[in-house]
Amino acid sequence: MIKKDKQFRKFQMYGFLKNLRFFEPFLILFFLSSGLSYLQIGILYSIKSIATNILEIPTGVVADLYGRKKSMLFSMISYIVSFLIFYFSRSFYLYILAMIFFSFGEAFRTGTHKAMIFQYLKINGMENLKVQYYGATRAASQLGSALNSLIAASIVFVSGNYRTVFFIAILPYILNLINLATYPNELDKAEVKKTKKQTLKDFIDAVASWRVLKILLNTSSYSAIFKSLKDYLQPILESFALSIPIFVWLDDKKRSSIVIGIVYFFLYLLTSYASKNSWKIGKKSSSFALNLTLFVGALSVIFAGVSYIFNFYIVSILIFIVLYILENLRRPIAVSYVGDNVESDALASVLSVESQATTLLTAVFSIVLGFFADKLGVGQAVSILGIILLLMSLFFKIKD
Repeated sequence: MIKKDKQFRKFQMYGFLKNLRFFEPFLILFFLSSGLSYLQIGILYSIKSIATNILEIPTGVVADLYGRKKSMLFSMISYIVSFLIFYFSRSFYLYILAMIFFSFGEAFRTGTHKAMIFQYLKINGMENLKVQYYGATRAASQLGSALNSLIAASIVFVSGNYRTVFFIAILPYILNLINLATYPNELDKAEVKKTKKQTLKDFIDAVASWRVLKILLNTSSYSAIFKSLKDYLQPILESFALSIPIFVWLDDKKRSSIVIGIVYFFLYLLTSYASKNSWKIGKKSSSFALNLTLFVGALSVIFAGVSYIFNFYIVSILIFIVLYILENLRRPIAVSYVGDNVESDALASVLSVESQATTLLTAVFSIVLGFFADKLGVGQAVSILGIILLLMSLFFKIKD
């Protein structure tokens, strides 16, 4: 049994507040309403991924050497600056600047907080509970996302525009600054302070192994495809909302906000449950679970695209929900599997490499998706990504 002490609640609070990103259920719709094409949206996603990619390894090493708490605080500040730029600007180029600040937030956060959790488990002799513990904290994140969707839908419904959600999203990030500042100092660094040379050596030794690299590619490939296409659920939901004869007295934006808010709410309740119970799937064989979910995910992406092509909106929406569930089943298993195959002192750096692989692939897939969405249509573009992922699932099988 995991120990649900005060620090466990702080870990949960971090994930809960972090996922109160009120703009997320409407991000692509916000960009489309600003006059951007799918290719421009893909470029923005790609820039965010590339900028995060460039910063991932150095920020991971900095976190290991100079303090994880400081890295997390800087992350929250970067997010807040990004939200302010999105709120006040109306230019594609200023959106690029906002994405870069967002990338700073992602880079200083990703891998670092996971390493703090694992350090806490090590200090308290609970390393054997990695999947259960991380899954439980991630479940709180998904509950935050569920509440986030309802609040976001309410904001859009009342205000009548998507821009306001960026400004209101600043509040939970200020609260998270306060929460992170109360983390114990023992989680700030590894137990034994190592030299920069030794930390870099541990990092290089870890990723020099082909087996470790294959693990990282397996865990990152699905996440990359998922991150590049997950927000395309929004235009599908909008098309569905406008195709059914309900709330017809409301304008299109308000009608869409109701459907989007409700669907995302139940979606994140399901992903919260999946995250919390992922340890049951990976209990017998984590490698088998990762291989199976990667293959099933690839087929699901293909069928999501095909169903949208033929205007089977409900089928497409249901498959997208499956994709969300698969991601939240995979992540706790993947993080634990990486942790079991890497020395703990270099863990933040190696987890940053895993995130780097994800963001690099996301950058490529976002451009591909945006290009084909403009040229062929959203459904065709999604199906093409599914075929790519299916090929990757065959190349990146892992064994215990």
